[in-house]
Amino acid sequence: MTQVTERGTPLPAAPRAAAGRRRSPAAAACVLGGAVAAGLGLGFLAVLVIVLWISSPYPDSGPGGALHLAAGLWLLAHGTELVRYDTLSGVPAPVGVTPLLLVALPALLMRRAARLGSASGEDGDGDEVLPASAVFSAVTCGYLSVGSLATIYAAAGPMPADPLSAAWHVPLVAVLAAAGGVWAAKGHPVGPLPHWVPGAVRRAAARPRYPLALRAGAAGALVLLGGGALLVGASLAWHGAEVQASFLALTGVWSGRFAVLLLSLALLPNAMVWGAAYSLGPGFALGAGATATPLGFAGSPALPRFPLLAALPPEGPGTLLTCATTGVPLLAGLAVGWFAVRRAREVSYKETALTAALGALVCALLLAGLAAVSSGPLGSRGLASFGPVWWAVGAAAFAWTLLPAVPVAVAVHSWRTRPARQAEALAPDADDDWHDSGVRELRWEALRRAAGALVPDLTQDPPRAQAPASAEPVPVTAGPVAASAEPVPVTAPKPPRRLTVVTGVHLDLTPVPAPAAPTAPTDQTAPETPTAPADAPPRPLVAPVAGARVLPRRKRQG
Repeated sequence: MTQVTERGTPLPAAPRAAAGRRRSPAAAACVLGGAVAAGLGLGFLAVLVIVLWISSPYPDSGPGGALHLAAGLWLLAHGTELVRYDTLSGVPAPVGVTPLLLVALPALLMRRAARLGSASGEDGDGDEVLPASAVFSAVTCGYLSVGSLATIYAAAGPMPADPLSAAWHVPLVAVLAAAGGVWAAKGHPVGPLPHWVPGAVRRAAARPRYPLALRAGAAGALVLLGGGALLVGASLAWHGAEVQASFLALTGVWSGRFAVLLLSLALLPNAMVWGAAYSLGPGFALGAGATATPLGFAGSPALPRFPLLAALPPEGPGTLLTCATTGVPLLAGLAVGWFAVRRAREVSYKETALTAALGALVCALLLAGLAAVSSGPLGSRGLASFGPVWWAVGAAAFAWTLLPAVPVAVAVHSWRTRPARQAEALAPDADDDWHDSGVRELRWEALRRAAGALVPDLTQDPPRAQAPASAEPVPVTAGPVAASAEPVPVTAPKPPRRLTVVTGVHLDLTPVPAPAAPTAPTDQTAPETPTAPADAPPRPLVAPVAGARVLPRRKRQG
């Protein structure tokens, strides 16, 4: 028995070893989930390219070339630059303009894989829940494994990927999407920063101004993107004939036109960002020496025939209509100022102005990042720079949104705190706000009139002669307490108190009728007093008081 007891002491270590063994299948499932997410993205593009290749009347290569092209498009969806070798000049031409709508495919699949890996084991199936770091690492490793194989496979195709570009674009998209999926699976926690972050930075990040600045900056960026989309739609409608002619001239078969339509739809988010950059002032580049801004279209770019490019503004100086597009960033600045205001009285004007400035900075950073990912080269010479310049767009967005955001935020904060300031201005200056409000005097007056001489008069008026009706003798009844006939001592007069009357409060001191107490028999006949009918409503002791404001009592100093 003793041996069994002594040998049973290390038993608690057994579950930990079993848990370690159970963790391997869960981690393997997360790795497999990341690989499946990458495979689904590749499979979707492969099916699309194969369908277009089959329906094309002039296929340039076999199914192998179509699959290589699908792998290249999958890498392009991550921002990787492709290289086109079959050019007229024989010089390899890079293709770096990433369709932003195509980026959503790998990002959503990777985010879904991370969420499923984080949720495994939480439904009570007996598996241990992996920590967030383990899920993130496992899913990312599985995704990058397939990404490296796709890069090697696309190298033998007509448009191989640049290895250096793929080495950091694919991991960047995978890491961001996996982090978003794990964060969403954990319920979007917003906790303190890690301990390795300096203490001053952690304390500064805990202030409420930073979430407000993020919200205000996101609102300003959405307004700019919405304005860019409006400009693109208006330009497409204005140049409808040119857009239609460009679309029909590219190809005459339905499969080719369907491919052009899909590419145009995938590039619509890029056009929205370019429209926002155009309204901010820097505009966008259309090759070497050609730039489109509200002030004019300078240069003669050698643009390829494409429906979205047919909706560009005409060459030459700008007009009043093109200059009117600068109203979009003004609206974005108003949005930043409106969302940067906290609904609190204790916030100062300096804090509100600083929050609005931070919101303008966030908006500028967002627009700069979007401008960077929406542009890129389309060739080696004349089309080496295509799209907006990210640093110019960021600087213009900061300047345009900062100027109206700060005064608008201060004005909105002043308007929202106006009722509180008026209430403070109407409040009395005495130390004891409870007694200065006048509610105490109202209650004592009601009690004095109800009880007659039992309650002393607290008013500061000199004593007045009582009415004859009040001088009638009060019948004495047999009860536990008798009325005291002693005179009420007269105290020294007190300083007058202020009475604050505001609207919104109704005070009604109507008494509740109580049953009459039984009286003892007596030989003397008491004078009869008029009685009210039984069904008559009770008469209020005092007139209803409207507007009495009760303030909290403060302690006296000293």
